[in-house]
Amino acid sequence: MTGSDRPSEDLLLREDRDGVATLTLNRPQARNALSLGLLEALREAFAGLSQDDSVRAVVLAASGPAFCAGHDLKEMTGYRAESDRGAKKFEELFALCSGVMMAIPALPQPVIAAVEGVATAAGCQLVASCDLAVAGAEARFATPGVQIGLFCSTPMVALSRNLSRKAAMRMLLTAEMTDAETARHLGLVNDVVAAGGALAAAQALAAGIAARNPYTVRVGMRAFYEQLEMPLAEAYAHAGRVMAQNMLARAAEEGIEAFLHRKTR
Repeated sequence: MTGSDRPSEDLLLREDRDGVATLTLNRPQARNALSLGLLEALREAFAGLSQDDSVRAVVLAASGPAFCAGHDLKEMTGYRAESDRGAKKFEELFALCSGVMMAIPALPQPVIAAVEGVATAAGCQLVASCDLAVAGAEARFATPGVQIGLFCSTPMVALSRNLSRKAAMRMLLTAEMTDAETARHLGLVNDVVAAGGALAAAQALAAGIAARNPYTVRVGMRAFYEQLEMPLAEAYAHAGRVMAQNMLARAAEEGIEAFLHRKTR
């Protein structure tokens, strides 16, 4: 909890329904900026979800008109009063934020961002870190740190793994706002829906995934992220081993038998 957060405030809301957990960033008065308290709440939520077999998909949404405005610069400026001008706290904050971002693809459930309004700096990083993303038509994305002398270096990690190098570099160097349709074209989001409809669309997408066999989804997601970091031949060898092991699972045996039965009818 930070000084800028009210003691009684729930920084992160959670609602579970039919195997889908919806997490809602709840600092609308601060445009859902990632305060230390909100980052800690996200870390705890993801840790709990990683052990929650009842949840098969996760939606990440936000309260108010903005999805997330990045780090809480007012809170960070307060760190400068420390004897080291905040150096230690800055390092701790960015390490915590990076840990939260890395926890998302490590979850056994897919995480779908539902974006309305702006997602800037670390907020854009949060969208890029999710497995899937749905944006309302009026959503906007930017990494504007270069404008204030603080290059978006950690958002760059997630952004450069979603977009082409030149597209990511343009966002990072120009600080230009990217509209929802352009973000879809660039690969930052999957779908664009009518303004105000992102949450419902993301929850519908999550429900469809939640209906799949959770073991199969978990195996596939883990293999997807593992192979991304491998050379081509190593990636194919790894994926082949994963598929061979997957074939031994009861879910695959039953699913293939059912498919063959339908084909022969």
